[in-house]
Amino acid sequence: MSTSTLRQALHDAAQHGIERIDAQMLLLHALGRPPHDRAWLIAHDGDALPAEAHAAFAALCRRRLQGEPVAYLTGRKAFYGLDLAVDARVLDPRPDTETLVDWALELLQGLRAPRIADLGTGSGAIALALKAQRPDACVTAIDASAPALALAQANAARLGLPVRLRHGDWLGGVGDTFDLIVSNPPYIAEGDPHLPALAHEPRMALASGADGLDAIRAIVGQAPARLAPGGWLLLEHGWDQAGAVRALLAAAGFAQVQSRDDLAGIARCSGGAMPG
Repeated sequence: MSTSTLRQALHDAAQHGIERIDAQMLLLHALGRPPHDRAWLIAHDGDALPAEAHAAFAALCRRRLQGEPVAYLTGRKAFYGLDLAVDARVLDPRPDTETLVDWALELLQGLRAPRIADLGTGSGAIALALKAQRPDACVTAIDASAPALALAQANAARLGLPVRLRHGDWLGGVGDTFDLIVSNPPYIAEGDPHLPALAHEPRMALASGADGLDAIRAIVGQAPARLAPGGWLLLEHGWDQAGAVRALLAAAGFAQVQSRDDLAGIARCSGGAMPG
C-alpha cells in the first residue's frame, strides 16, 4: 500500500476490500487519534500520512483482511455509551446486544436497588452498561474465563463503575438471589459454517453444543433457584432460536415468556419471569 495522503490511504484500503468505516477507524488508530473521530479525517484528508503511521495502518489492514475484528485491532469498542477496552480474551460486543440492555432497563423501572447478575460477562459490557444506567443496582458479573474477568475488572475500574466479579460456570456455586439475570451466552452450533470466520474470537464465548443451546439450557435450568419471585431472566440467542428458547423457558416454569427484536427486526432476545 504505497500512499502519501490520508485520502489515498483510505482509497487504497477500499481497493483491498476493507469497509470504509473500518478503514477510517484503523487509520485513526494508526495516527493515535480517537477511533470515532471521523470528522477529523474528512477535514484533513489531504494531509500527508507519516511513514510510521503508514506502516502501522498497512499492518492493521492486513490483520483486518484476515478477519480480525476492528475492536481487537484498536483495543476499544463503544457499547451503550461506554468506551470499553476489548481484546482477544473476550467476545467483540455487538450493537444488537444493546437490545438486551434496553429490555433490562425497562424491567428495572420502579425497582429500588435491584440485584442483577450478568452471566458470561466477557468485557463487562452488559454489566457495566446496566450499572452506568442504574448506579443504585448491585451488579454481579460472572464468567468462567479468568482472563475475561481480568479485562472486565479493568474496564470497571477505568470507568468508575463498581461491580462484583465472580469466577464461575453460569450460576453454579452462586448462592445469591437476583431480581434480574441477563446473559449473552454462546449460542452458535458447533458445526455452523460461520464459525471459521469468527476464529479470532474465543470459541468458548461462541459455540455451545450440537444445536447451540447447551449454555442456554444450563442457564434456564439454574436460574429459577436464583431468581426472586417476579424476577426475570433475559437471554440473547441466535436469529433462528427464539422459538426454541421460549419453549425452554416455558418448560422451566417461567411466565410472561416473550421475545424482543434486534435492530434488524429479528427476534434475538427472549425472556420470562418467575411466578410470584
